Amino acid sequence: MKQLFKIRGFLVYTIMLFINAFVDLGHKIIVQNTVFKIYDGQTQVILTAIVNALILLPFIALFSPAGFLSDKYPKHLVMRYSAWAAVFAVMLITLSYYEGWFWCAYALTFALGIQAAIYSPAKYGFIRELVGDQHLAQGNGVVQAVTIVAILCGTFVFSALFEGLLKGVTIDNSSTIVHVIAPIGWLLVGLTVIELWLSYQLPAMREVDDEKKFSAVDYLQGDYLKQNLTSITTKHVIWLSIIGLSMFWAISQVVLASFPAYAKEVLSETNTLVIQGILACTGFGIIAGSLIAGEISRDTIEMRLVYLGMAGFTVALGFMPSLETRVAMGCIFMALGFFGGLFIVPLNALIQHHAKADELGRVLAGNNWMQNIAMLGSLLLTIVFASFGITSVQLFYILMLASFAGTFYVVYKLDRRNEISI
Repeated sequence: MKQLFKIRGFLVYTIMLFINAFVDLGHKIIVQNTVFKIYDGQTQVILTAIVNALILLPFIALFSPAGFLSDKYPKHLVMRYSAWAAVFAVMLITLSYYEGWFWCAYALTFALGIQAAIYSPAKYGFIRELVGDQHLAQGNGVVQAVTIVAILCGTFVFSALFEGLLKGVTIDNSSTIVHVIAPIGWLLVGLTVIELWLSYQLPAMREVDDEKKFSAVDYLQGDYLKQNLTSITTKHVIWLSIIGLSMFWAISQVVLASFPAYAKEVLSETNTLVIQGILACTGFGIIAGSLIAGEISRDTIEMRLVYLGMAGFTVALGFMPSLETRVAMGCIFMALGFFGGLFIVPLNALIQHHAKADELGRVLAGNNWMQNIAMLGSLLLTIVFASFGITSVQLFYILMLASFAGTFYVVYKLDRRNEISI
């Protein structure tokens, strides 16, 4: 792993990833914690699901343009201009905090989603250009771990600041909350400015591909969507890997959306720092699982980790509804993350390894698109279930059944594909 950080630009790249995930998570935490303080039950689940959907929608709508930009232009430039967009977005968000415009800040989550959708295929495609195929699995393990560390840090830092600023304040409505916590906005602004500066330190790995052209007409008619879907469905290893990743993130979205309501109803917990801390245990698990998977897959992509990870993830989900203490929930969330990390790393590495170099951005954008379609679909189902009175406990059982079905399908299909070995 030390060899990775000797590669020129890798340290700068990982710091950028950390800041990007930290900032995106920070605003989301503020919005979700505000919803938690003001609303209860099904309303809380629905509003939490919607704010997650606002992040996902740009990944779906901008699937083709994001892949095109990553394939045509040098990825370090795409990341640089995305960093500029992040600076302007968080400045508008900070203004909304100070003015007490909660619903404006809530809606601006969509702006951060647009920035992330353009940023994502470039940032993940840059791994292969930077470290090469030899260190691809290890590189993915480090990137996964750094991203999760950022999410963990963001969860604790922003929840602590949120609770600290609101201490002793009489909460009347959501506008009061965002006005009181408004100074947090300057932390977001400062971090995005640092990220922007770092983007100018990234090495240029290639030139502009002048042969690639983009047609707005073809995009609006869905022609690019068909082409991009073809690029991820024709190679079965890539397609099955995407299905596995989509299943994991879709289930994770429902767990994140429904757990705060579960904590309020079953654990009688009202402190957002405690709730976010329990959720953050998933991140600790993903870090451990990702790093272990990266070490085991140092010279190859170990498929047995995929099978073990999927089975463990399903079993952990089955235990969730029967647990009623904070410690037990923290442990089960850590187990979910650990087993998730075991199969995230090899599946991501498989996708990057089997994709053609000139189609990597399109394939990664397609991967994002499928994952976000799955996550958005799961959030919409969560909203529907909540509207019909399905409790958070019942949702966990539904997730276990979905995970079991998905695990059986992916493992069965992967075992039948000879091209899985590399």
